[in-house]
Amino acid sequence: MLFGRRKKRGDPLQERIDCLIGPGTTIAGDLIFTGGLRIDGMIQGDVTVSDIKAGTLVIGDGGCIEGDVRVSHVIVYGEIRGTVYATGLVELHPNARITGDVHYDAIEMRAGAEIEGHLVKQSAAGETQ
Repeated sequence: MLFGRRKKRGDPLQERIDCLIGPGTTIAGDLIFTGGLRIDGMIQGDVTVSDIKAGTLVIGDGGCIEGDVRVSHVIVYGEIRGTVYATGLVELHPNARITGDVHYDAIEMRAGAEIEGHLVKQSAAGETQ
């Protein structure tokens, strides 16, 4: 179980983190990953999961992405400066900050989280509603 959430049948949530970008690390350039990725450092570029049906991105308290994010499931404690495209769930925790539009299938936003942009609900086929 990841962060107290149970995996449902067909849920793309990855229960493990396959890669960690630690605090104090900066990557300049686009990043493509598989499985689960946790970012506690800085990414200056787009972050994309290679298989959009199954990939979880966790952005830690000190983590920041300056670029677009394309994943199935994203959990944000830190900051994203760019557009988010999530085919599944977007979880925003109290200190989460997103400056850009958020395209989502489902969203969970805790008190204190901020979005400076538009919320765009997607249908199951990934089309904008």
